Amino acid sequence: MKPKLQKTYSPKPDDIERSWFVVDAEGATLGRLASEIALILRGKNKPIFAPHMDVGDHVIVINADKVVVTGNKEEDKLYFRHSGFPGGLREVSLGQLRATYPQRIIESAVRGMLPKNRLGRQMFKKLKVYAGPEHPHTAQKPQPLELGKVDR
Repeated sequence: MKPKLQKTYSPKPDDIERSWFVVDAEGATLGRLASEIALILRGKNKPIFAPHMDVGDHVIVINADKVVVTGNKEEDKLYFRHSGFPGGLREVSLGQLRATYPQRIIESAVRGMLPKNRLGRQMFKKLKVYAGPEHPHTAQKPQPLELGKVDR
C-alpha cells in the first residue's frame, strides 16, 4: 500500500494580501538591509510562501543616501554598466554613485538577491527607493519596519 503524498500548496490570487512597509536606511549596513528587503519582496516571511509565485509585499526605502558600508568599499567597490557599443564599459565607484544616484546602491544590492527571471523582475517593481526622508506613498498607509525584526 502506497503512503499518501502531501500535495504542494499553491496560493490562489485571492489569498495574497499585499502590505506596504517603509524602511529607514539611515545608519543601516547595506547588505543586511538589502537581505531583509529581498526577504519581504519575495514573501518568504509569510506562511503562504510559494517559490513559483509573487506573494511578497511592497517596500519603501527612505534616506538611501545615508546607508553605511564597511571597510574601504566607498572607494573600492565598483558598479559596471555597458552601453552596448564596442568599448562601452563604464565603471563608477560607490562614492561617486552615492553623490549622483544614491538610490541605485540599494536597488542594485536588492536586485542581486532576487531571482534572475521574470518573477524576480516582477518582485523588484514593488521596491521604491528615495534618497531623502520624503516619499509620495502616504496614501498606501505604509507600516514602519525595523531592521532585525522581520519574522522569518
